[in-house]
Amino acid sequence: MSEVTGTIFDIKRFAVHDGPGIRTTVFFKGCPLRCAWCHNPESMKIQRQIVFFENKCIGCGECFKRCPNGAVIATPEGRKYYRDKCKLCGTCVEYCYAEATVMQGKIVTVEEVVEEVKKDMPFYKNSNGGMTISGGEPTLQPEFCSAIFEACQKEGMHTALDTSGHVKLETLKEILKHVDLILYDIKHLDPAIHKEYTGVSNELILSNLREINKLGIPIEIRMPTIPGINDTESNLLALCNLVDELRSIERIRLLPYHRLGEGKYQRLDMDYRLKGLETPKKERMEEIVNFIKANLKRDIPVSSG
Repeated sequence: MSEVTGTIFDIKRFAVHDGPGIRTTVFFKGCPLRCAWCHNPESMKIQRQIVFFENKCIGCGECFKRCPNGAVIATPEGRKYYRDKCKLCGTCVEYCYAEATVMQGKIVTVEEVVEEVKKDMPFYKNSNGGMTISGGEPTLQPEFCSAIFEACQKEGMHTALDTSGHVKLETLKEILKHVDLILYDIKHLDPAIHKEYTGVSNELILSNLREINKLGIPIEIRMPTIPGINDTESNLLALCNLVDELRSIERIRLLPYHRLGEGKYQRLDMDYRLKGLETPKKERMEEIVNFIKANLKRDIPVSSG
């Protein structure tokens, strides 16, 4: 098996929203987008990161004593962590008995990932499930991503790639050689608004979608539904037109905005742009689903959640 390594931040077993059946989802670190609503900010940087859970801290002071770089110090206001001084040596994590300080991100081999994913093979077979690679953006680690997919297909697993599509087309096509289902994220159809809220234009994303549509691999469109940003009639109609154009798209899944990741930003010393934005109510999501169904020219499943 390949000796290629990569950086992940989680492996979630018994996932039921990342493709058909019961699945194991491997989350890669690193993403070229900076979505304002991202609920996994720990996935943005490909490098490992120190995360501090203040509610777990018992005030033992071991992190102050042990840090060899002066990145963690005690101040009259409390604990202060200087990310610019941190060398990610992990000493503070090692000596944090309360597990208040953790290292977000782990460098692993292809074999380690595949062995973990294989543990639930009986569940995949009984539910027509499989494994999914998500992120972050998996295509930022293309060799690692491809090697995992290839190894999992050899084991008889159904494979799915969850991607933003913001990647060179040739890189994406190479990865897709060992992919059975594409979960393709569409944030907004307007390039200017897309750039405002994600940091990049959608031109490459939409161009790649049109190209991989020709490959015949089933595609599920996934759209995070953000109130007041991409749930407008004009954007939803543009989504319908896109889906009608591309015949490999077999499903649309709307992902309602939620605030579960908001606390992560504080632990990573990051600003959260959408403070105060409320989760859309169930009735609003049903309204959006019905609007899309009514305006599609093709009869494909449209769901929320």
